[in-house]
Amino acid sequence: MAIGDFINNAVDFLGRIHENTQSAEEKEWLVAAADALEFIWATGRAYEFEDYRKSRELDAPALVVAAFKTREEAEAWLANNPSPPAMAYVLITDEYHLVAYRRESNWRAFLPHPTLELYLEEMMRDGLPPAVATFGTREEADAWFHGQTESRAQSVIQVGGEYFLAVYYRNINHRALFPFSIAERHKKRKKRPEE
Repeated sequence: MAIGDFINNAVDFLGRIHENTQSAEEKEWLVAAADALEFIWATGRAYEFEDYRKSRELDAPALVVAAFKTREEAEAWLANNPSPPAMAYVLITDEYHLVAYRRESNWRAFLPHPTLELYLEEMMRDGLPPAVATFGTREEADAWFHGQTESRAQSVIQVGGEYFLAVYYRNINHRALFPFSIAERHKKRKKRPEE
């Protein structure tokens, strides 16, 4: 089904539920949900919404709205963005951060966030799928990954004996390789006694 038809059908469905709902608070939630879908449509974000839903179905890592090679590049983007996201993930040097913005005070910040580490821990808990490719060096893996014409949302690869998650963020056309060892480092940090 085309994404426009999907959104229209969902809004119609919410409207039918709204008609049979007694609670004023629940009616307001339903209107807000319908408004959110109509906002996506009205602002031309229907395909991004479709990609978001697909990434959820694939159980891929959280989507990001931007990726930066350096902290300085990220800070410049945030300082010069007239309307940054209120809350969204970005990658800074391929590490997840939450970009936070409060319109009322113009407060802007990047907050490190362990969403990727938690995702990798969950993957490891269930046992890693077999690697789709094996490489001797990171350079070989990067050349292979960046040479893909049709990238999967994620793949497990092996580089020099270490496992990596190769992630393609279609919404920003960005590829990143994340070593599974970062999940192990995260576990160790959580276990340290408070000082």
